[in-house]
Amino acid sequence: MSPHAEAVIDGYLAHLAADRGLAANTLASYRRDLARYLGHLGTRGRRSLAEVDEGDVVAFLTALRSGDERHRALAAGSAARAVSAVRGLHRFAVREGVCAHDAARGVHPPARPPSVPKAIGVAEVERLIAAAGPPGAPLTHRNRALLEVLYGTGARISEAVGLTVDDVDTAQVRLRGKGGRVRAVPLGRYAADALGAYLTLGRPVIWAHGRGTAALFLNARGGRLTRQGAWEVLQAAAERAGLVGVSPHMLRHSFATHLLDAGVDVRVVQELLGHASVTTTQVYTPAGVDKLRAAYAAVPLGRPTS
Repeated sequence: MSPHAEAVIDGYLAHLAADRGLAANTLASYRRDLARYLGHLGTRGRRSLAEVDEGDVVAFLTALRSGDERHRALAAGSAARAVSAVRGLHRFAVREGVCAHDAARGVHPPARPPSVPKAIGVAEVERLIAAAGPPGAPLTHRNRALLEVLYGTGARISEAVGLTVDDVDTAQVRLRGKGGRVRAVPLGRYAADALGAYLTLGRPVIWAHGRGTAALFLNARGGRLTRQGAWEVLQAAAERAGLVGVSPHMLRHSFATHLLDAGVDVRVVQELLGHASVTTTQVYTPAGVDKLRAAYAAVPLGRPTS
């Protein structure tokens, strides 16, 4: 490969730094990827970027995924980054008049496997909820009920803070999800008990400070609890419990993971989470849906494994 190709790479990386503001570490990774690409082209007898065809790019992608005597096989994410660098280089070369055609246009990076969302264990959930606050305080009843609802129903934080008192009964909560879709989610014993204590001992005291809102979860002034306020409740409990990195969405992930671990059918979990497609829910089952039991087991929502 001619020195001119290296000059094109230098120009391409300078363009990325100046016009797109890529970080130095990213640019260094791109430079390594493109140096490997030039070496690959050299083994195929290409003397310039203008001589490259789509088959050369496809062969490079294959080499990235399979490895060779000098390079280990790359995971899909790393291979995707390298192919993205190559595709960008060829687009740049065409724009600069170095090449008449874009040899990489039809080659797409390998699909990254969906990442399994992080979840915490049942024991950690129990520690978190136990750290809701001083026993007996009205806000502690609220905090405990909020945490139990987030975990015990898999509610998104926006769905939880959007609840009204009329959305709750002894058996279920009605959550308003994306697109305005409403779904009824059963209440397990723990969540039902926490909500009952909050509605009896906590909410009336807090509600008296406000203007009579119908919101279920209230802030200290008697108004509707905001997303930020709910986040702060969770973070304070996590800090008291000695847990790091806990988020409302992690509780949602934990709800789904624990139900699936207990044998609940993936389509039932899909309905409980409010996913429009079962494909979204299957991210929780990397081993495959076939390993799940076909029926919905009698699991008490709120503590699936207790």
